[in-house]
Amino acid sequence: MKSLIEAVVIAALITAPLAAFAQSNQPVTRAQVRADLVQLEKAGYDPAMSNADDYPANIQAAEARVAAERAAAQTSGYGSATNGSSQAGSHTASSYSAPVVNVGH
Repeated sequence: MKSLIEAVVIAALITAPLAAFAQSNQPVTRAQVRADLVQLEKAGYDPAMSNADDYPANIQAAEARVAAERAAAQTSGYGSATNGSSQAGSHTASSYSAPVVNVGH
């Protein structure tokens, strides 16, 4: 159990600089580190099965797969939000104008 906790902590410490690099000098929260760890696990990294001999290669391979997925998401029409904006569903002016009511004294 202790080695599993150590592996998770090591993985979190390694993924923290990746998230910090992408966040432009903002501190990394625990939730962001956990999210990065989940992404690495989905990419095939298993901290419980890691040992000292194959650890660097396994984590680097998973990081490369995550980076490739992020790059593919940015170039496709799906994935994370872009810097652009959209006018879909915007309010348009109608030709109807309300009648003017003059209240005299």
